[in-house]
Amino acid sequence: MGKTFAEKVMAKASGNAETTAGQVVNVYPDLIMSHMASWRCIKTMEKMGTDQLYDVDRIAMVMDHISPARTSKIASYHKLCREFAEEKGIKKFYDVDAGIAHVVLIEDGFVRPGQVIIGTDSHSTIYGALGAAGTGVGFSEVTATWVSGYLWMKVPETIKVVIDGPLAKGTSAKDVMLKLIGDLTADGATYDSVEFHGSYVENLSISERMTLCNLAMELGAKFAVVPPDDITREYLAKLGVQPTEYEEIHPDDDAEYAKKVYVNGSKLVPQIAAPHNVDNVKTIDKVVGTKVNQVFIGSCANAKYEDLALAASILDGHKVAPGVRLIVTPASKNILDRIVRDGIYTTLLNSGALVTNPGCGGCAGDGGSMADGEVTLSTANRNFQGRMGSYDASIYLASPETAAATAIRGVITDPREFLIEKELLA
Repeated sequence: MGKTFAEKVMAKASGNAETTAGQVVNVYPDLIMSHMASWRCIKTMEKMGTDQLYDVDRIAMVMDHISPARTSKIASYHKLCREFAEEKGIKKFYDVDAGIAHVVLIEDGFVRPGQVIIGTDSHSTIYGALGAAGTGVGFSEVTATWVSGYLWMKVPETIKVVIDGPLAKGTSAKDVMLKLIGDLTADGATYDSVEFHGSYVENLSISERMTLCNLAMELGAKFAVVPPDDITREYLAKLGVQPTEYEEIHPDDDAEYAKKVYVNGSKLVPQIAAPHNVDNVKTIDKVVGTKVNQVFIGSCANAKYEDLALAASILDGHKVAPGVRLIVTPASKNILDRIVRDGIYTTLLNSGALVTNPGCGGCAGDGGSMADGEVTLSTANRNFQGRMGSYDASIYLASPETAAATAIRGVITDPREFLIEKELLA
């Protein structure tokens, strides 16, 4: 019987060629990411009575969740992390100006096919966009791996998701994933690896693959992966990463899957996750007209360059509705620089958007907080109560296109309305 991606990548990382789903193995990650929780890891090392790191070159620290610091206490955490990184010679240290860890590490070429990557953020599954096995773990596990170089991991079962395209007009990878999460539920892939296949996936940009793999976490996935191909290789080559610097891992044709799921992209319509759970998904017609007070375009799921360009294409020539706050938080400094150079930044500003510094922003509760009774439509990956301020506020999740259309109308709006408008004006 053939092997899945998860079985193969865990075999490589553990040195155990006979690895199969269900086994527990010692895995040596290629990259260990920690965000602001790095300070917890440092404090835990102190309690362990050691200051020795197994391999500083495998460690990446990114100050993304609350950036810049908004209190003296958080500033002290940042200071501790800066001093630790300098003392230990950690070269992959990114301060508060860089952006979201996942996006920054991908942009800088540190994520490559065939790697195993752990991080102190659940959406580390995003690294599967480049054919890597990424997963979120706790700060104590990261600390232990800093010191020992390895951690125990159970080899997951695998769900094969086949998505055929092209997608229907007005939909994107965000709508695909909300549809999947709604159908399978938030625990539909708990501790499973999710492989994405199909004609739609094969033609996707790395940006959209990042959205797929990022949101797979909301299915409960341990890993999520798009098998590497020419699009992957071309993306890495532009970053200066050559094929000799990584080892691609592909599932066997006769791999055994726990489940297979099919999505017909041509029949898809815009999707919305209604409060207060990610799997409370509805087609957009069920919530059209819902009044919003705020629209947030950000997060590691949907604040990449392509996401902001799509939003700007709808906002161009329009104004944000009176009484609505449109907050746009680019995922990285590189993305911010690019939208400035391409004029997208100006389009956003002219529409009435507030464009913030790169980072997690409102997705991590850092800016964009709501008062009691307020409603936000967000491109982030979670809509739990209290995530953006008041516990009595509500969050709806949607694509960047839907977010832009909603900001203009002031109520949840089908983005196809604006696409039709542009076709008529063309």
